Amino acid sequence: MTRFLAERVIQGLIVLLAMSFVIYMLIGLMPGDPIDIMLSGDPNMTAADAARLRKLYGLDRPLVERYLTWLADAVQGDFGYSRLHQKPVLDILLPRLANTARLVLLALSISICIAVPAGVFAARRPRSFVDQAINLACFAGISLPSFWLALVLIIIFAVILGILPASGMGDPTGAGGIIDKLRHLVLPVATLGLLNIAAVTRYTRSSMIEVMREDYIRTARAKGAAEHRVVWRHALKNAFIPVVTVMALEFGTLFSGALVTETMFAYLGMGKLIYDSILGNDFNVALIGLLFACLMVMVANFAADLAYAALDPRISYR
Repeated sequence: MTRFLAERVIQGLIVLLAMSFVIYMLIGLMPGDPIDIMLSGDPNMTAADAARLRKLYGLDRPLVERYLTWLADAVQGDFGYSRLHQKPVLDILLPRLANTARLVLLALSISICIAVPAGVFAARRPRSFVDQAINLACFAGISLPSFWLALVLIIIFAVILGILPASGMGDPTGAGGIIDKLRHLVLPVATLGLLNIAAVTRYTRSSMIEVMREDYIRTARAKGAAEHRVVWRHALKNAFIPVVTVMALEFGTLFSGALVTETMFAYLGMGKLIYDSILGNDFNVALIGLLFACLMVMVANFAADLAYAALDPRISYR
């Protein structure tokens, strides 16, 4: 197990290193000069000021040389400075990461609570009216773009019914209390969660139907085990193994999908921060934000590997 952990950590570091190089090059090649953007906002700045700023931020050096300098600083814990916010990158990113993690974990938890029972229920009655209705809802959910679903929810619950806020994170002074914050989370969580419910339900149903045909399920029934015990204790445990893989992948999808959802609802999470940073050519924030997103996906896949061993004793990482 120790060897497995060490190998995964080394693999993760190699992937992060490769991703940092690719993302750095791509962001560096984006059109638009950050110094020109700064000059456009301050008419008193001269060409000499621009040259001085270009040298200060290292923009007068080749891209690869800038990357190596950034990497050396990052290894020592210095992830750079935000030109837009005038703060160290981590001071901006960590609170936003906490907001996004809260949003994604809520959406994932709610989707699991709904999708797993729905998938099991459909699998127990394949081709029934309920199964077909669940399948139809899943296909619709998988097909819906997140921005379209967000717009529909805003129109229905914020504009027409007026019972939920359309954007923001609640009163910044905290005067509204926890209820105000939860009300602002409902629509973003519903947007992320509804799309995830469809995918997890489909995989749970397919996996359960396959497992319910196994010999050990027939043996359990022949021994007189109660049907709910056969389904929820024997079948679901094995059917859950491929579903865990899907949920790990969906976790990464939710993080990337949060970029659109947070922008639509003006939610101050990491996705909106990356979006604003790319628009404002805030190089360091966009780079670290995207690397954090990659790290979250790797952590989710690592957690899935550990869950395999917990669910299936035949899997060993010795």
